[in-house]
Amino acid sequence: MSKKYEQLSKEILDSIGGTENISSMTHCQTRLRFVLKNNEIVDKEEVKKINGVVNVIESGGQFQVVIGTHVEEVYEEIDKLSDLSDEDESALNEGDKQQSFIGKFIDFISSTIAPVVPAIAGAGMIKAFLALLLLFNLISRESQTYFIVNFMADAVFYFLPFFLASTAAQKLKASPFLAMFLAGVLLHPNLSQLVSQGDPVAIFGVPMRLVNYSSSVIPILMIVFLQSYVERFLKKIIPDAIKIIFVPMLTVLFVGTIGLTILGPIGGYVGDYIAMGFEFLASYGNWAVVFMVATFWPLMVMFGIHYSLGPISTMQLATTGLENIVGPGAIISNISQGVAAFVVGFRTRKTAEKSVAISTGVTALMGITEPALYGINLPKRYPLISAMIGSACGGLYAGLTNVYRYATGASGIPAIPLYIGEDIWHLYNILIALVITIVVTAALTWVLSFKFENKDETADEVEKEILEEVSEIKLGGEVMFSPLKGKVVSLSEVEDEAFSSETLGKGVAIYPEDGIVVAPFEGEISALFPTKHAIGVVSNNGMEVLIHVGMDTVALNGEHFEAFVKKGDKVKKGQKLVTFDIDAISKAGYSTIVPVVVTNTNSYSDISIKKNDAIQFEDELLVAEI
Repeated sequence: MSKKYEQLSKEILDSIGGTENISSMTHCQTRLRFVLKNNEIVDKEEVKKINGVVNVIESGGQFQVVIGTHVEEVYEEIDKLSDLSDEDESALNEGDKQQSFIGKFIDFISSTIAPVVPAIAGAGMIKAFLALLLLFNLISRESQTYFIVNFMADAVFYFLPFFLASTAAQKLKASPFLAMFLAGVLLHPNLSQLVSQGDPVAIFGVPMRLVNYSSSVIPILMIVFLQSYVERFLKKIIPDAIKIIFVPMLTVLFVGTIGLTILGPIGGYVGDYIAMGFEFLASYGNWAVVFMVATFWPLMVMFGIHYSLGPISTMQLATTGLENIVGPGAIISNISQGVAAFVVGFRTRKTAEKSVAISTGVTALMGITEPALYGINLPKRYPLISAMIGSACGGLYAGLTNVYRYATGASGIPAIPLYIGEDIWHLYNILIALVITIVVTAALTWVLSFKFENKDETADEVEKEILEEVSEIKLGGEVMFSPLKGKVVSLSEVEDEAFSSETLGKGVAIYPEDGIVVAPFEGEISALFPTKHAIGVVSNNGMEVLIHVGMDTVALNGEHFEAFVKKGDKVKKGQKLVTFDIDAISKAGYSTIVPVVVTNTNSYSDISIKKNDAIQFEDELLVAEI
């Protein structure tokens, strides 16, 4: 990348408070658009004076820096200079540069799908609700209610490539709109019509494999991956004046063609060979087919190659009246995914994660595994591995006992009646296989959770931790000790509306006696501004505190400040964090009052504050009650 915008990018980044002050960053055709954590620390007029900045506009909660047509180059330089990508793009690192290719691949898929999980989970619950209505004969599959509600739930799965195109493009720094454009190509009704007709098709003389891309995952991710490189290359070589027209045109034509002829059909070709392999296995022993499907069904779903088994399954059922190529393995796998997610829900102490795990576990038991697979099991990995091992055990039993189903349908608990027929042992054996699967999956997930759920403890361990920290906890809340020595006053005395109005949270202000800031509790440094005048600390119990030394002291650019910690450091109560020269700051014309606020005030029912009194380092400053 050209270095011509490096200095401009550094000046902009420094002037808005550095990376620590940026919540998010995007750009349009002419301007950088920042959502800042604290707009008050940014001098708008100073930003305007930077050579290369046309104007500064604050609108709609955004701090907009107008650059011109070369804004993208400046954006990329700022992105490179900052550590925003390192913090946000867990798909490709997590700080582990030694992570394997497979690990990075799984992380990329799971983090790309993570934003879509709420929609998938909601659709899955609708599917589960319909399955229960069918199970208890409250509606029929032929009813209009079932038809309409079912396609409502199917919408998110059918159009999944659209959602993934957007999230993958954001992850890869490509245009989300061009990515969704390409997803639209895969799902266009005309392509679906060509698929259903089955006639040979070619594009620019190149034969095109006809594939159904609805509900697929891997094809669109590969296509967007290619798009990110093609789009970036075209932007470098095409002049700014015509870039807005020719970059989208050439990107879609090139990537769309490669996607339809090579990338997209890969899953179809792989599926064909897998189907041939299953046919070969079936000729020597059906047990191997059930075992393989039960074990690897999640991976087949993820790559969209499970569709290739459908024709063989249907042919088997039509010919013999029985089916075991898909049915037994799929139900065993789906149940195992649900069980693994359930165990995670019971083991994790993270409220949001617990809710997602349990709700998606329910939908997986009903036969809809995407929410559990993409929301919990794949990102955490160990539940997926446990589920696949449990499925392998159950699948081996089902295969060896020659389990068949008598009809096709869902692949969850509601599918169990499909095994009722002339030979009742098909029902008994699938139930035994499911019990084996459930026991093995639950046991493995539970055991592995003690290694991978680092912050999850059993009830006894939680109780022990609470007892050990009881001296720090009062009235069901958490004590924060004073980070400074001086006089405590109300936040209303701070001449800054963001603090005095308690917009940033409840707390106090301190007129410091000396220039030392210490940790108010045991915890971790969550933020440290480059100018060292403001520091964020989060306690081991989750209290988030901002300590802001002086008003407008960001303009000092770190002069008269010295930091003894960095972001991410673990700290003990009373440990020195920052020192500052009170006299020098005052002589420079700045107030030295120090607001100390609990930024996650809404997490507590009440915050009791000690006011208008002298305070020492070891004194209680406030108590946040849960």
